Amino acid sequence: MVRQHVNPLSRFFQLPLELPPPQALFDDPGLPLHLDIGCARGRFLLALAAREPDRNHLGVEIRRALVQAAEAERKTLALGNLRFLFCNANVSLEAWLAALPSGLLQRVTIQFPDPWFKKKHHKRRVLQPELLLAVATALPPGGELFLQSDVPAVIEPQVDMCEACDCFERPEGDARPWRLDNPLPIPTERETHVLSQGLPVYRVLYRRNSNVPPGLTALQARLPKDQDEGTP
Repeated sequence: MVRQHVNPLSRFFQLPLELPPPQALFDDPGLPLHLDIGCARGRFLLALAAREPDRNHLGVEIRRALVQAAEAERKTLALGNLRFLFCNANVSLEAWLAALPSGLLQRVTIQFPDPWFKKKHHKRRVLQPELLLAVATALPPGGELFLQSDVPAVIEPQVDMCEACDCFERPEGDARPWRLDNPLPIPTERETHVLSQGLPVYRVLYRRNSNVPPGLTALQARLPKDQDEGTP
């Protein structure tokens, strides 16, 4: 499977978008909300939304063509508990998350994000400190953050950031450093492909605790030095 990249730091993708509120997206906007950041073509969410009709599911993706294809299929399937939106998560999600009704967001997933291997490109990675703090603020105690990747160099900094934030805990008894199974009932296409090659998948499930999120400066000060330049 070939990853198709766009540069999230280019001027076009730095323009903030005003994302619609839940009442403009879902048939029943009061259902618990699952946010999948970097949903790609959306096939994972298309299957999951049909499997979990008691949740709303929102996929956000920076590649507009993939969002358009996913939305077309969603309409064909008449899934009123699912939507796909085009945006740069690190530019447009923070304000949207802050405006959510308290307790509505129950699950956030970031799965197999673009790796951006070169150090000078790490600022392009999807989980930056500001976005993590926005997620931590929006998730109520007990809310879930699930991360998985097939690239240790991608997920290890995500874990460092989550644990430096001090707002997330692994479920009691969860294996360290990596969870052995996927807690979700549907795998992503990338996960299926990686496992079919006999390669490992690195997974971490976090639950939101009751700690108050730190400020951005405090979080950045807790990170390893090569991570404290995440956002330009």
